[in-house]
Amino acid sequence: MPDFENTRAKGNHGEQLALDYLVKRSLILVEQNVSSRYGEIDIVMRDGEEWVFVEVRLRRSQAFGGGLESVTPGKQRKLINTAEYYIQKHHKTHFEDCRFDIIEISGTLKAPIINWIKDAFWAD
Repeated sequence: MPDFENTRAKGNHGEQLALDYLVKRSLILVEQNVSSRYGEIDIVMRDGEEWVFVEVRLRRSQAFGGGLESVTPGKQRKLINTAEYYIQKHHKTHFEDCRFDIIEISGTLKAPIINWIKDAFWAD
């Protein structure tokens, strides 16, 4: 990964890489960095009629597991609660037509390796 001076700059860069990657695959950006009292969602997008809530994970190596493994059940619950809150507050629609994706980014600034995990987990 790029050697940024602070974690926020690194996170912003990772989110931009993820956003560019998904837009090239025809997803439409709705909003970034959605916060609620439950937590934060990195990117909210639309894929046709489906809402897509994206968690971006930067990884220097797979030594401690990948992006999917790093999204614990507790983190999943926070993402689900934030997504439900967001949908109800801003779009007044049903929560059923959504999915949770993870974008895992590793490698270097010049050659990032992007792994898109669709439907990484489900809301119960």
